Amino acid sequence: MASESQLQAKRPVSASLAGPYGHPFHPILVTVPIGAWVAGLVFDIASHAVHRPEFLTEGSQWLIAVGLIGALAAAMVGFLDLFAIPTGTPAFRTALVHMTLNLLVTAAYAVNFAWRHGTHTDGSVGLGKIALSAVSLAVLGVSGFLGGKLAYRYGVRVADEDTQAEGYTPGRGARDTG
Repeated sequence: MASESQLQAKRPVSASLAGPYGHPFHPILVTVPIGAWVAGLVFDIASHAVHRPEFLTEGSQWLIAVGLIGALAAAMVGFLDLFAIPTGTPAFRTALVHMTLNLLVTAAYAVNFAWRHGTHTDGSVGLGKIALSAVSLAVLGVSGFLGGKLAYRYGVRVADEDTQAEGYTPGRGARDTG
């Protein structure tokens, strides 16, 4: 049986903003910055493999911008999820580390974007900018691991155990999904 604090962490502060019960928006929104920033790093590296890298250099800069916008959207919804977790719990402490790492990564990408935006080059992306992107993605990976721990181990913003058990009850048909 789930405790009251466990049930609280599974319910949104605002279903219209954070997503309905069992279907939080934060996990789908984080795919935007992750995808944009990974693609940006690929463009950075590829800019060293082509004869005229300008399109890759510029494309990477704008992928970083798309990632920043996506990160802000994911953070707003993530804050709502954080507010549902009872303070003083391992889940809350994990969420604070997850949030802090994500804010650091977002700040690093803001610096990376400003660094690129302030200089015009017709060449490939500099190694310092590539290193900053690579380190930022590594930290984002650690943060993603913690985000997975919040959802899959602590059950933050996912269905309570009784609701989860419904999916394993024999005899329930596909028409009951939702």
